[in-house]
Order: sequence, then C-alpha cells, then structure tokens
Amino acid sequence: MSGITPGIWAARLRALTPARVGLGQTGVSQQTRDQLDFQRAHAMARDAVHARLDAAGLAKEIEGITGAAVVRMRSQAADRATYLQRPDLGRTLDAASLSELKALREPEPYDLVLVVADGLSALAVERHVLALLRTLLPKLSGWRMAPVCVVEQGRVAVGDAIGEALGAALCVVLIGERPGLSSPDSLGAYITWQPRPGRTDADRNCISNIRTEGLSYRQAAAQLHFLLTEARRRKLTGVTLKPEMPVLGEG
Repeated sequence: MSGITPGIWAARLRALTPARVGLGQTGVSQQTRDQLDFQRAHAMARDAVHARLDAAGLAKEIEGITGAAVVRMRSQAADRATYLQRPDLGRTLDAASLSELKALREPEPYDLVLVVADGLSALAVERHVLALLRTLLPKLSGWRMAPVCVVEQGRVAVGDAIGEALGAALCVVLIGERPGLSSPDSLGAYITWQPRPGRTDADRNCISNIRTEGLSYRQAAAQLHFLLTEARRRKLTGVTLKPEMPVLGEG
C-alpha cells in the first residue's frame, strides 16, 4: 500500500513545535524514518537519566565565574541506581555534607543560596548552568550570597536542608528536569522562601524548560531576578507569588 503523506498543515505545525505531529504512514504503520527517530530520542532520554555529573569539573568552572569557593556535597543516595529507586534519599544530605554546611554558617544571614543538582538530567546541568549563572549573577549585585553548592544525586527538596543549614532567606535549586522525547537537556529552577525540610512544591516557584530550544538564558535570568526580588519583598514564594512580569522578547 502506498504511503500517506501529511498535508501542508502538518508541516506548519512541525515548524512551531518539536512534538511528533502529522507523522506519515505506510499502510497502518509509522514510516521507518519516524520510528527510528523515536527510538533515538528515547535512547537519548535514557542516557540523560543515567548520566553522571562531573561535579568536580563543574565546581571548578563555577568558581571561575563567582570568584568564590564552591561546596561539593552528596545526598543520601549512594549511587545512581539507588537515587532512581529511592527518591526520598535524594531529598536529604548525607551526614558529612550536612556537617560541612553547618560549619559554613555565619552570624549574619545570607539573602540567597544557589544550589546546583544533577537531578534527572546531568546533561542539562552541564550544558546550561554556567551560561545561566553568567547571565544571572550580575543581576544579584548587592545580595549577600552563600557559597554555591553542587549536589550529586540530588532532588529539588535537597535545597531545603541546605538553605536551613546555612540560614539563607531564599534558595534557588538549578536542576536537570525529567527528560522528554524532545528535550533530554531541560534545566529547571526552583525558588523557595525560608527553605527548610517539610516544604512542598506548593511553597515554591518553578521556571522550567531552560535550554537552547526553550526558554533562553536571558529570559530565565530575568524571570529569576523578578521572582527573587518579589519573594524577598513579600517574604513568600509558591502559589501566592505569581510571575506577573512582562514576557521578554529575544531582542
């Protein structure tokens, strides 16, 4: 049976989204080209989930940007397999990391701590964190910043323990998001006012899809700065803090 070719409407849709829309058929089956593309995307997503973060190399590069020491730490998940099977362990620091953090606490509270965690895509962290920090940090001039923390096998909530241990008013966790079939390298930023264990997602604001094909570094940094400024002014984050800033163009 001859193949069925999508019409011009499908081509227009595909120009607007990486989603798999308007795929052609051969009989009742997908075309081989589209099936192979799906398998490739699935393999890339799996690789992103299992990839290991080069924490030492990343910490060194962040030090070059900030000019300050970066603290490396680990969650209670001892390895990647444990991390994937026990999400709860990725939300808490191991004893050595927590002890090191408490020693870094100072009498004067910090305004903000930035946490970088591998999450479910170390690829996203390695591709996008440095560029985002270069764009964001100049906007935070005048903020009292805690040492940047790089966490291996970490999930979003690990920032709550870090923020509490350091006495930071705000915490931003930059983390690799769960890979999709068109986005294995999506970076997320989670903002929490007065971080402490027990906070929930309703207590946070999230900026997602930070990547070359998604939200640009300029847009993400502007949104982060806006939300951080409003969070400090209003002393809250989460469902009651709406991102009401105007949408930025790429100009």
